[in-house]
Amino acid sequence: MKDAFGTPQSLLVLGGTSEIGLATARRLIARRTRTVWLAGRPSPGLDKAAAGLRELGADVRTVTFDALDSESHEAVLGKVFAEGDVDMVLLAFGILGDQARDEDEPLSAVRVAQTNYTGAVSAGLVCARSLQAQGHGSLVVLSSVAGERARRSNFIYGSSKAGLDAFAQGLGDALHGTGVHVMVVRPGFVRSKMTAGLEEAPMATTPEAVAEAIETGLRRRSETVWVPGALRVVMSALRHVPRTVFRRLPV
Repeated sequence: MKDAFGTPQSLLVLGGTSEIGLATARRLIARRTRTVWLAGRPSPGLDKAAAGLRELGADVRTVTFDALDSESHEAVLGKVFAEGDVDMVLLAFGILGDQARDEDEPLSAVRVAQTNYTGAVSAGLVCARSLQAQGHGSLVVLSSVAGERARRSNFIYGSSKAGLDAFAQGLGDALHGTGVHVMVVRPGFVRSKMTAGLEEAPMATTPEAVAEAIETGLRRRSETVWVPGALRVVMSALRHVPRTVFRRLPV
């Protein structure tokens, strides 16, 4: 269960090597979180992430999880929930893809869509059902401002995040009143390994800043969190820019 400050005592990170996921885990462990499951494909990176969190004093376990293997999600995630209540699930997996390549290679574009959207729908529904069965918990979904409006420079990734964002909002409405809290997190450009080498966008942020926003959102039981917060205003304006004008913007 969560403590008086809304900090979960147990955390499941889907995307166990995600920099945002690990920054969030570190921040929550520093508060009160004591049990962490890192779900991802077996790799030295996943083992290293688990070891790092153990050094902070948490009981950390790794779980073999593949976002693209939807048929395995119920069995794999069901085993986690069978070990005890999970106070928070952080859906943090996703891939950026390569826009130019993905336009030329449709199967590459499909992989982006299947990872970011289809895999998230599958895992999200499985976790939501388990959270509802235990009667409490939070499902935090990492979306992106890229999903607010399709941009020429990354519309394949952006469209997958738009679908995820809509799904998470609808799931939150479906679970309202059940004791399960769904929070959608919309970061802007995050300085991370995934974006290394890309031109930095205005109001760029860090995994640690996103983690801080997640913690604050949990405490406030927010339904939507923007990182940084000023992006809410910026995207509200961009959403209403005429399409003929939007095409010419340097975005």
